[in-house]
Amino acid sequence: MSTLLVTHPAGLKHLTPDGHPERADRLRVLDRILEQEKFSLLARDLAPLGERRDIIRVHPEDFVDALGAAVPAEGIVRIDDDTVMSPGSWEAALRAVGGACFAVDEVMERKVANAFVAMRPPGHHCEIRKPMGFCLLNQAAIAARHAQAKYGADRVAIIDFDVHHGNGTQAIFWNDPSVMYCSTHEMPLFPGTGELGETGEADTIVNAPLRAGDDGSVFREAMITRILPRLEAFSPDLVIISAGFDAHKDDPMGDIRLVESDFTWVTQRLMALADKTCDGRVVSLLEGGYDLNSLATSAAAHVTALMRG
Repeated sequence: MSTLLVTHPAGLKHLTPDGHPERADRLRVLDRILEQEKFSLLARDLAPLGERRDIIRVHPEDFVDALGAAVPAEGIVRIDDDTVMSPGSWEAALRAVGGACFAVDEVMERKVANAFVAMRPPGHHCEIRKPMGFCLLNQAAIAARHAQAKYGADRVAIIDFDVHHGNGTQAIFWNDPSVMYCSTHEMPLFPGTGELGETGEADTIVNAPLRAGDDGSVFREAMITRILPRLEAFSPDLVIISAGFDAHKDDPMGDIRLVESDFTWVTQRLMALADKTCDGRVVSLLEGGYDLNSLATSAAAHVTALMRG
């Protein structure tokens, strides 16, 4: 079976101010690099619009309605200091959600081996009622709930290697024994959460904070000693990756020193774990990554590994 790439041109229509790191060029560089001949065997599909029933499993209806109503007819409005909306933002967010749920469908129904969803805006900072950190809706959380509701997945694991801690995902599943959230991230850094002792009410939150200057050897040790054993013991029915590539050494948003081979390695280790526990079912969702060159090369390494290259 093939690896599925899910994206949509609507992701380009979420406009941000000049100089904003989360910009449409992020998808453009991914589009270009994933058109290379080595990726010709990817299955490809367009992200559908996310369904309201999927979104409201995570975000309350009044929040969803208010956020949709905040979309401007023209120009750009600020939701907070970092997070904005333009006329095309709501469709982009809905297709990011729809792409995530569609990828879950394709993987759970064994139509593809695994999937990578290249959409924006990202999602892992969005809390139950609070968009923040460039994020409008939390598509990783929505995808996990979709897998549980539609396919009866008893246990879903979300692994987040973005340089920033996914405070939203952690908050959403803080009390939930059926979803394990694991994160490597730089501390101290935005958003300020992700301490080692933050373990959740059901001990299903696993944080492995890194320090500025840590490189791939420290990252791999954190994965091997703290995260991978907990994931294997949890034995998930689906693995969701919050794939942020801003822990790369060239990214301006953090000071972790990962390189492309580290993203290859972690992808291969997560796939090996999924092979053991859930017949290889992996859905990867784009989160951060703001240096365009390292975003492109790191995502290419990640997708190549998903293709078992």
